[in-house]
Amino acid sequence: MAQIRLKPLNQQTIVITGASSGIGLATARLAVQSGARVFLIARSGDMLEKIVQDLRNQGGRADYAVADVGKLDEMEAAARKVQEVFGGFDSWVNDAGVSIYGEIEKVPLADHHRIFETNYWGVVHGSTIAAKALRQRGGGAIINIGSVLSDRAMILQGPYSATKHAVRAFTDALRMEFQRDGAPVSVTLIKPSGIETGFQDHARSYLPSEGVRVPPPAYEPKLVARAILHACEHRRRELVVGFGGHAIALMGALFPRTTDLVMEAIGYPIQVTDKRPKASRADNLYQGREGGTEKSLTRPVAPVRKTSLFLEAQLHPAMTAAALAGLGALVIGATAARRMGGGRVLVPGQRPMRRLAREVGRRAGGIF
Repeated sequence: MAQIRLKPLNQQTIVITGASSGIGLATARLAVQSGARVFLIARSGDMLEKIVQDLRNQGGRADYAVADVGKLDEMEAAARKVQEVFGGFDSWVNDAGVSIYGEIEKVPLADHHRIFETNYWGVVHGSTIAAKALRQRGGGAIINIGSVLSDRAMILQGPYSATKHAVRAFTDALRMEFQRDGAPVSVTLIKPSGIETGFQDHARSYLPSEGVRVPPPAYEPKLVARAILHACEHRRRELVVGFGGHAIALMGALFPRTTDLVMEAIGYPIQVTDKRPKASRADNLYQGREGGTEKSLTRPVAPVRKTSLFLEAQLHPAMTAAALAGLGALVIGATAARRMGGGRVLVPGQRPMRRLAREVGRRAGGIF
């Protein structure tokens, strides 16, 4: 197996596609705060120029290239520019993505093809370019943004779900080939749950409703940015952001028909809203739209979660295991003491065991 050594963030140059808004923008900002050099790729030149200038004003080292990830020649030109500006890169993040809401039969075939051009072929183009460069450079990381829908399709998001299934298959195959060759390149699939970005604002919709929304629970884009940057520094196979979406995927794996029935019943109402996005931000399937924000400009219909204990458990597995072991020992001890004492058990300081367990759980919240 390849010996993979990834650099600390403050020694890395990180390429990020889809960097003009949402998860890509959040990742670029967090990377700069961590001391990394960033190279941004998107279709919106004016917005990229503004974002890069803002990052530089904050003391960051940043540059950009205008490219459609679905066009190989434009991506190769972007890779040449990052070589000229920064002398290469250490991590490549394939984040660019578009979406379509609607019943499969009502989505024109041209749109089916187009979503694959961005979501799947964009990942293929970025990954193959990065693979060649990182082999020559002596190693690094490729991070592909899939989705919890890489595991379980969502009704009314059939084309999008199909692209994310394809991204997972491609990423798994690429990882195996690197490992077989002994190439020192880490390949990670990030699987976000519903994230409160401009994803829904920019989606093409064939639904009769005014607008679409991310099914709750929705999470902050900064959580995905944390997962991405963790994968730039640490070898990880997959990272899932948000247990809400993961639970649906898990349910689908264990009880597929039951999950079908649940989605058929609630899939429509939980994805539509009467809040229409700004016209300037709508539908980026074929061309770039207004960006510059990490979050949606349409007010969310439910509170957005700023933490994910499920993600923290994946980022800190050793600490999580230790905390779980400690809580397990505490529960076992409390149970044994109760049986011996025949009722309420006190520990030194006259604190009831149940209260102590709650306190330990509260303090461990940042780990779980």
